[in-house]
Amino acid sequence: MEIEKKYLVESLPEHLEEYERAELEQCYLCSNPTLRIRRRDEDYIFTYKSHVDDAGQKSALCVAEEWEAPLTREAYEHLREKADGKRITKTRYRIPYQRYTIELDVFHGEYEGFLLAEVEFPTVAEGDAFVPPEWFGKDVSGDYHYSNSYLSKSEKNSVISEN
Repeated sequence: MEIEKKYLVESLPEHLEEYERAELEQCYLCSNPTLRIRRRDEDYIFTYKSHVDDAGQKSALCVAEEWEAPLTREAYEHLREKADGKRITKTRYRIPYQRYTIELDVFHGEYEGFLLAEVEFPTVAEGDAFVPPEWFGKDVSGDYHYSNSYLSKSEKNSVISEN
């Protein structure tokens, strides 16, 4: 189970170069359920993600069942040609914060300069109680316009203008 919150980022944190980072490219074969292929540096991963109905709860969290499996480079390249929409490319920084890890995505390509941060939680209660750092902007958890699968099929201006 994946429990997370997602935020727009207003300004980059100081000393960003000091944090662990990876270069990502990802593509989508299907949006509902989400079937994603991802290259993270030289690792290749297939992901199945199905969003969980929150049964009417008012939590502002993204909750999903998620399953990952390794791919070979050859399988990734074969599937990449079958993907819908654009390839999403970004640098992902892993930033320790309190007892969590912020995954800060700095997008490249068509979404150059777009910034999103995600934080995962072990429980819905912890996610609901989370207080983000000052450099975070608007909470966009649960807003499908900020899912990478949506971004892969949209124009930058249609997403950026909503901020």
